[in-house]
Amino acid sequence: MEKQQKVLVLDFGGQYNQLIARRVRECNVYCEVKPYTTTIEAIKEFDPIGIIFTGGPNSVYLETSPQVDPEIFNLNIPIFGICYGCQLMAHHLGGLVTEAQDDSAREYGKTVTYYDNTCKIFKGLPESAVSWMSHGDYMAKTPEGFALVAHSAACPNVAIADEKRGFYGVQYHPEVNHTEYGVQMIRNFLYEVCGAKGDWTMGDYKERSIKEIREKVKDGKVLLALSGGVDSSVAAALLAEAVGNQLTCVFVDHGLMRKDEGDEVEEAFAKWNINFVRVDAEARFLGKLAGQADPETKRKIIGEEFIRVFEEEAKKIGTVDFLVQGTIYPDVIESGAGNAAVIKSHHNVGGLPDYVDFKEIIEPLRLLFKDEVRQLGRELGLPEYLVMRQPFPGPGLAIRVIGDITKEKLDILRDADFIFRDEIAKANLEHTMNQYFAVLTNMRSVGVMGDGRTYDYTLALRSVTTTDFMTAEWTRIPWEVLDRVSVRIVNEVKGINRIVYDITSKPPATIEWE
Repeated sequence: MEKQQKVLVLDFGGQYNQLIARRVRECNVYCEVKPYTTTIEAIKEFDPIGIIFTGGPNSVYLETSPQVDPEIFNLNIPIFGICYGCQLMAHHLGGLVTEAQDDSAREYGKTVTYYDNTCKIFKGLPESAVSWMSHGDYMAKTPEGFALVAHSAACPNVAIADEKRGFYGVQYHPEVNHTEYGVQMIRNFLYEVCGAKGDWTMGDYKERSIKEIREKVKDGKVLLALSGGVDSSVAAALLAEAVGNQLTCVFVDHGLMRKDEGDEVEEAFAKWNINFVRVDAEARFLGKLAGQADPETKRKIIGEEFIRVFEEEAKKIGTVDFLVQGTIYPDVIESGAGNAAVIKSHHNVGGLPDYVDFKEIIEPLRLLFKDEVRQLGRELGLPEYLVMRQPFPGPGLAIRVIGDITKEKLDILRDADFIFRDEIAKANLEHTMNQYFAVLTNMRSVGVMGDGRTYDYTLALRSVTTTDFMTAEWTRIPWEVLDRVSVRIVNEVKGINRIVYDITSKPPATIEWE
C-alpha cells in the first residue's frame, strides 16, 4: 500500500488547533496535531509534506513564549503560519514583531482583506473578502525574501509569502467559518504548495485499520464494552470486520436507554459473526437506584454497577489479549501527552483496566474526529440511526428523570421522548439542532382530560444548537411542531398532562437538567 501523505500541525496553544486539523482532513489530507516542543528528529520521522503553525495567546518577542527549533526552516518543507504562527515565522527569519503602538494596528473580528491573487495561497479567490482577525501585535518589519500578499485598511502586512521556500503567513484565522474562502486558502496550501494528492478517505482508513488490527491481534481474544454510543459502536464494527468471532462485545443493558434502543443496538450487530453478549441488568440497576434522588449519587451508582456487571461477564470469558476502547482524537489532543490509554481508562468504561485481565489496549479510533467516526461507521455499514445517534449521557435516562427512579417513570419518559424525536424527524429538523430530548420532572400539576380531573407529571422538552457543547443556544423550534409534540404526548402517554419548553441557553444552564 502506497505511503500516505501527512501534514503536521504544530500547536502553540491556539484555541482553534483542532479546527485547523479538521479543515486539513476535510481537504482529504491526513494530519496530526503535535506540541510545538516536537523535536526536529521526530518531525523528520513523521515525514510531513507540509507544516502548519497554529495561533496562540503569546507574544513571540517574549522570552517565555513558545518557540521552535530554527532548524525547522531548513527542512525544505513548506510552512503555513497562522496568526501567532505567522509572527513566529517572521520573528525567526529576520523580521521584527512588536506590540502594536496604537489601536489602528490591532485587529479583532471581521475585517475586509485584500488579496494578491498571484500568490498560490490565494489562487482562485476574489480580490477582497472578510477574514477573522485576532492579533494585538504588529509585524513592523517583514523578513528578507518575503513579499506582502494581503492587506487591510489598517494593516499593510496581513499576509506574507516567500514562495521560493514555500513559507506563508497570515495574521488572521482561515480555519474559522467567519473567514470567507478560508478553507480554500488551506486547500491551496495543501495542493498548490505541498503537492497533496488527497489520499485521506474513510474507505482507505477502514482498509488500513483492518489490516493493522489483524496484524496486531493475530489469533488473540478481544473484549469490548459496548455502550451503544457512536464511538463504541463504530469501534465494535471495525473490530468485528477485522477479527470476527475473536471479538466479544459485552452490551450492558441497564434499562436506562431510550425506547427500543437496546434492540436496535443488538440488531445492528447481527450481521457480524461475533460473540455479542447482551446482559439484561435492568432489575439490578433499578434495585440499586431505588429511592435515590441526588443526581451525583445516581451517577456513581450506575458507573460502579456497570463496572461490576462488566467484570462478571469478563470473568466468564477468561483471559483476553486485548481490551478495546473508543478513544477519539480530541481526547488525545486535549491530553497534551498523547497517552490515550490513560485518558480513557475511566472515561469510557469506568476504570475497567483495574478489573479485567488483559494484555494490551486497542484504540482503533484514536486518530479520528467525531465527524470522521460517523463517516467510518457508514463505511462499515452501521445503520444511520446508530451513526447519527445523539449525545447521550452515560447514566442514560436516570438523569432525565428528575428525582427518584422507577420503571413506571422511565417508561413514561421513553414514550414521551420517542414522540418528541419522531415529530422532529417528520419535520426534517434533525440537522438544525445538536441535541434534543425530554425530561420527566418530579413536579405534578392539576389538569383536565375529558370531564375528569388529573394530577400528573410535567414534561420538559429541551433542544440546543452548539458547535462545541461548551456553550449552547436553545433551539427555536417552530410553534406548530411544538404544538404537535404537545398534543401527541398528552394524548398518547398516560401520566403526563403538561408540557413545558426549556428556553435557557448554556450558560447559565447546562444542557442536561441533572
